[in-house]
Order: sequence, then structure tokens, then C-alpha cells
Amino acid sequence: MSGKADPRTAGEGTTSRTRLDRGRGALGPALELVHTGRAPTRAVLTAELGVTRATAGAVAAELEALGLIRVDARPGAAGGSQGRPSHRLAVAEDGPVALAAQVHTDGFRVALVGLGGRIVATAPNCETVDADPAKVLGSAVEAGAELLRTTGLRCVGAGLAVPSAVAEPEGLALNPLHLAWPVGAPVRRIFTECLHAAGIAGPAFAANDVNLAALAEHRHGAGRGARDLLCVATGHRGVGGALVLDGRLHTGSSGLALEVGHLTVNPEGRSCYCGSRGCLDVEADPMAFLTAAGRETGPEVSLLQQANDLIRNHYDDPAVRTATETLIDRLGLGLAGLVNILNPDRIILGGLHRTLLDADPDRLRAVVADRSLWGQSGGVPILPCTLDHNSLVGAAELAWQPVLDDPLAALS
Repeated sequence: MSGKADPRTAGEGTTSRTRLDRGRGALGPALELVHTGRAPTRAVLTAELGVTRATAGAVAAELEALGLIRVDARPGAAGGSQGRPSHRLAVAEDGPVALAAQVHTDGFRVALVGLGGRIVATAPNCETVDADPAKVLGSAVEAGAELLRTTGLRCVGAGLAVPSAVAEPEGLALNPLHLAWPVGAPVRRIFTECLHAAGIAGPAFAANDVNLAALAEHRHGAGRGARDLLCVATGHRGVGGALVLDGRLHTGSSGLALEVGHLTVNPEGRSCYCGSRGCLDVEADPMAFLTAAGRETGPEVSLLQQANDLIRNHYDDPAVRTATETLIDRLGLGLAGLVNILNPDRIILGGLHRTLLDADPDRLRAVVADRSLWGQSGGVPILPCTLDHNSLVGAAELAWQPVLDDPLAALS
């Protein structure tokens, strides 16, 4: 038997390597296309990348070899063309995950999130938040480490969502107003130390929860396809906002952009934690709604759930309807100001604001249109957020970003 390689086989191997070398720079863009659902087939991937069919095939094969995607040889639609059907592409269901944690006023939650924004596993929610951020983040990381041990999945990194502006590059929580944490808590450093102590490798990130919700919705939810996306949301306390420009979060020079909670919408209104009066933060959050509706708050469930349940189940009550209309008007006034300044092509609302939109969409849209120049000129679509736990998914997006940028380097 000859020891020489078959020249045909050798040529095929050389050609395949050449194609992959040419397409190596396309690995990240290709992965992002599959991750965001914009390349469901190899034909679409080829067109989106602007490469040959052979190069796209080599790129897809490499991403599959890295355990990131699956290439299904059963033919799918060929992206509207008349050619032969194309292979289907999807994220690998058993692939790596990112550890995501979210802290809010009523506790914290932890999840493992795969590519595609898919929540793979969750830990039981914690319903208390210690005044020491190290204790809270340590407990969250312990819960995440247990999920990783149980599932046996590889972790590419970790992301943390907090109800505060996070200053960069230090990663400091500057205004955790509704937590008992100290101002300027170094949350990213603490989070990183907890991860290392738990033996969890990979980069660690921390950011504002609404920023992360906007990022997740832009990639996987109601914001897909928007160029300039404005997100405004209220969760358990306070109001936050975020702006995504051309697919990237606009965070300002040091991570502090879009503090929309401190827009004044009622000059004679409640005192705000920032020192002003009548800010969105205290005029359009769950506490403001429950107060306006004349309801006492209870400890049984979160303020957000109490407010949502009241609107959904008791909207015929005149006090509830009046409180709903009051908050819609205040929210609409704030959104109109933002539309005038930012000129977004889409607005998405989360938390209680999504419930307000569902309760009376025409009223909210009318307030925004009447009060904003650009709203009058054609109307800005106002839509509800669609992802469950979008801040968690957004936290995972931070950890996935290095992989999306350079899969080979991140996973080496």
C-alpha cells in the first residue's frame, strides 16, 4: 500500500483550508447573524456575508466544530432564490452558555443563557437584597456555579444587571437609589472576584438593567430591525431608559447616558431622590401607581406584580382607571421629550410601562404625538417589550460579545 496521499483528497483539504482562511474574519459576523436569527440558512448567510457559497460553508463548518452552531443538512428555503434548497443553521442547543445575574429591589435572579438569547437554566429567585453588595453578588455567583455544575455546560463569561447607572471604565454603581448599597459600589470588581473564587473563568461585565434590556430586545425581541431604538421601562422601583444606535448601546462618555428617570413630568409632584421634584422616577413607577390608585402595598409580592395585577384585574375600578390614565399621561409627556431630542425610529416599553401601553395604547400614543414634533410628523411606533427576563438576556449578551467579536480567540 502506497504511503502517498491521494492527490484528490489532499487537494480537497487544501482548498477547504484556503476557504476557511479567507473566511476566518467572517466567523464573528457569521455567528452574530445566526445568533440574532438573521441567517436561518446557509444561503442567507452567504448573501449577508457577501462571500462565495464554498466560503460560507467553510465558515459554518468551523462554527459547528467550535460547538456554537448546528448545520442541518436537510434542505431549507433558499432565501427566496430559485436555486437548490440550502442547509439550515441554528445555534447549538448543547453549546456553551453565559452566566447572567440580575439584582433588583426585591431580590436577584440567576440564569445560564445560550446563544440566540435562549435561557437554558435558572436558579430559584432570591427575594432579599443585603446592604452589602459582596454578599448579594457572592450568593448570586454561588447559584450560578451550582447551575454550571448541574448542567455541565461550558461558561464563556458572566454579565451582571443592576438598577443603577454603571460608570465606566471602573464599573461603579453610581446611584443604586432603591438598594441599600453605598453610592459608587465597585460592582464589577466584586462580581469578578466572586466569579474567580467560585472557579468560573471568562470575562465579567456589569451594566444598568434597562440598558441590558434594550440590548436584548434589539437583538432578539421587539427592537429587532430598528436602527435607533429607545427603550423606557420601570421594574420594581424607578424608571430607566436606554438607546441603541446602529446595533450598539449608546452609553455616553462614561456609561451614564439616558438617565431618563430624572426628566421632570410633574413640576409640583413628588420629591425625587435626586433632589428635584416630579421626575419620571417617582411619578411613573409601580409605587407611584399604587399610591395614585389609593392602594396599600403589601409584602406578599413585588410592587411591580401588585401594580400589574391591579391594572389587569381591576381596570373597571374608577380609582384604578384614573391612576392608569394619570401615569400614561406622565409617561407620554416624558416620551415626547425624548422623541424631540433623540428622534428614534421605534420605542419599546417594559415592566409596568408595558402594562400601561396594553391598557390604553391609543391614549399613550396620542399623548406622545400631541407633545412631540417628530411624533406629529408621522408617528413613532410604540411597542411592548416581548422577551421574558430581558435584563438577564442582556447581561448574557455582554458576556457573549467577545465570542461574537472573535470566536476562535474567545474559545481558545
